[in-house]
Amino acid sequence: MLENFRSQVVTQGVQRSPNRAMLRAVGFKDEDFTKAIVGIANGYSTITPCNMGINKLAERAEAGVRSAGAMPQLFGTITISDGISMGTEGMKYSLVSREVIADSIETACNGQSMDGVLAIGGCDKNMPGAMIAIARMNIPAIFVYGGTIKPGHYKGTDLTVVSVFEAVGQYVADKIDENHFMEVERRACPGAGSCGGMFTANTMSSAIEAMGMSLPYSSTMAAEDEEKADSTEKSAFVLVEAIRKQILPSQIITRKSIENAISVIMAVGGSTNAVLHLLAIARAIGVELSLDDFETIRARVPVLCDLKPSGRYVATDLHKVGGIPQVMKMLLVHDLLHGDCLTITGKTVAEVLAEVPDEPPANQDVIRPWNNPMYQQGHLAILKGNLATEGSVAKITGVKTPKITGPARVFESEESCLDAILEKKINPGDVLVIRYEGPKGGPGMREMLAPTSALIGAGLGDSVGLITDGRFSGGTYGMVVGHVAPEAAVGGAIALVEEGDTITIDAHNRLLHLHLSDEELAQRQANWQAPPPRYTTGVLAKYAKLVSSCSLGAVTDLNLF
Repeated sequence: MLENFRSQVVTQGVQRSPNRAMLRAVGFKDEDFTKAIVGIANGYSTITPCNMGINKLAERAEAGVRSAGAMPQLFGTITISDGISMGTEGMKYSLVSREVIADSIETACNGQSMDGVLAIGGCDKNMPGAMIAIARMNIPAIFVYGGTIKPGHYKGTDLTVVSVFEAVGQYVADKIDENHFMEVERRACPGAGSCGGMFTANTMSSAIEAMGMSLPYSSTMAAEDEEKADSTEKSAFVLVEAIRKQILPSQIITRKSIENAISVIMAVGGSTNAVLHLLAIARAIGVELSLDDFETIRARVPVLCDLKPSGRYVATDLHKVGGIPQVMKMLLVHDLLHGDCLTITGKTVAEVLAEVPDEPPANQDVIRPWNNPMYQQGHLAILKGNLATEGSVAKITGVKTPKITGPARVFESEESCLDAILEKKINPGDVLVIRYEGPKGGPGMREMLAPTSALIGAGLGDSVGLITDGRFSGGTYGMVVGHVAPEAAVGGAIALVEEGDTITIDAHNRLLHLHLSDEELAQRQANWQAPPPRYTTGVLAKYAKLVSSCSLGAVTDLNLF
């Protein structure tokens, strides 16, 4: 029986002799033309430590596909380093890269009629980009995370790249000397792998594992450990079997499995970016999902893990004490996980977790026991109000002051806000407004890690609020609200705020409010004029033209016709 369900259109029949001739040049032999062709989407790059170890994994995946009786075809995908582009104009390309990655994987797999795809990614947008493509194509697929970086160390403290961002604020505020500052920089990123806390990369790898699209335990493995390469090769075997059984993403990525992913993200204290990306993945697979669904799940799921940025531990610590399967089993035992969801292994979630203990090990505090969580409810709160009628997203773990009312300090870009913080022009009680950084206005919805880290480093994290129509890094915490929609560039209320206006951020009541009358807001709206686009050619111009509201996932293929 033929196993090349899709690729037979380029390998079978007299008329396909030229096609086979081309394939022979890349290693196919007579006996290979009835085998499944498996694409390996390789995110290898030396642009960033997140992706620099991936080529080794791609080679192991190739070997695994061949050993499983299929034929691998390797192709490259791009990446942008969020950490390196952070705070610069280059960060505008970060969210754009999610769409480029999705488009490139779809283009290669469908253009070559591949039977399945194994996608390997590292930096933040690699994961959702691959998953959007997988959802669109609906061919057998598996995701392999490139792995997390191991922590750096200095003076008995674990370091991540966020430690360096915060050190900038500490140094400028004269809280550390130059030698300490430079040692943090030198030691924070000791090797290959994605940023080490429960930032966006580790959040999305955890979500994909919870969803059933990657192997158990794979989302928290260190990039440099041999088990990561072994897991990659095993993933290839699992994928080839899924091709034979025709286990499709649409059978795995369902409303229930996305709810599982959201529950896990809440339990581990994951990144706000997961909201944006899961909305986009859901839309690509045809599952109804809204911001309100995140709030519903938040209300019933506790935060179980003490992980950076607001906690103490990193992803490799979580891995040592049971990883995502341990967290999932705790949720399953307490009826907060759908155990009947199918996984890429062919087993259900409940079957995968059958041998996992109901409670975490007793001699650790990375994962809290059920009766002693970090927080009784999830940490990603959806705030609405006259400043965000479509919604906004706040991460409320590590926040000592869940409500702040203060004068608006308005900035038209991230850079101008950061300058004000570093020049000590921000006072306790201020509410910073960074606007025209949304999907269309930026364009690209930059992450605001530099100003938020500078606030933390300067000791203002608990006394200053910040709202933006841009995004936040997974490394951000504090009294900050992102994804404000509608954004400023389309005339959202955030565009109408003036210096000195009073704003309330109330996380517990999920409110984002500008203290103006409806009449005053309407008058300002009538006088508002849209600014000219910042880019008129190239990928950013195309993105700004096509991208939807972030409340819908900032997708680029909504209502095209």
